Amino acid sequence: MATQQKKSATKHGFKTGEFIVYPAHGVGQITAIEEQEVAGHKLELFVIDFQKDKMRLKVPVAKADSMRKLSETDYVDRALKVVQGRARVKRTMWSRRAQEYDAKINSGDLISISEVVRDLYRAENQPEQSYSERQLYEAALDRMAREIAAVNKMSDTEAVRLIEVNLAKGPRRGAKADNEEAEQEEAA
Repeated sequence: MATQQKKSATKHGFKTGEFIVYPAHGVGQITAIEEQEVAGHKLELFVIDFQKDKMRLKVPVAKADSMRKLSETDYVDRALKVVQGRARVKRTMWSRRAQEYDAKINSGDLISISEVVRDLYRAENQPEQSYSERQLYEAALDRMAREIAAVNKMSDTEAVRLIEVNLAKGPRRGAKADNEEAEQEEAA
């Protein structure tokens, strides 16, 4: 199986050195565009490195539509506004909601991921999350933070802090806030 580096540094609007979003894995960097012979056919591949996961992915150039460029800064701002909103939790079984959250995380869409972060966020004064809730929340937070970090050229830690600041701007959460809302509704 022979591998050779391609001279062309741009294919399908993507170029080497560029950060992209691959929906199932998050933010990665195109390190090369190479040609490989597989089963007698020449195949052009994007070589994408995911530093944090210590993973390398080779995606056929023909499948480039499965990845996308980083979000624009105004889209990042919209995602940060989403986490400030009120959590929308459907009254369905957890297993069904967990599947929906997982699908949103793996969609690669920053707004969908921010909805998962918003819906699964727990403030200090709220009850503990289950293990699976915590896992989904952390996966969504990590995906969101990595893209915001790449777009704003900041560290992942700074991006997480930025998300947490925006979560704190949201409506008050927790039992105390829920009781106050109930009292306000009864008074009305």
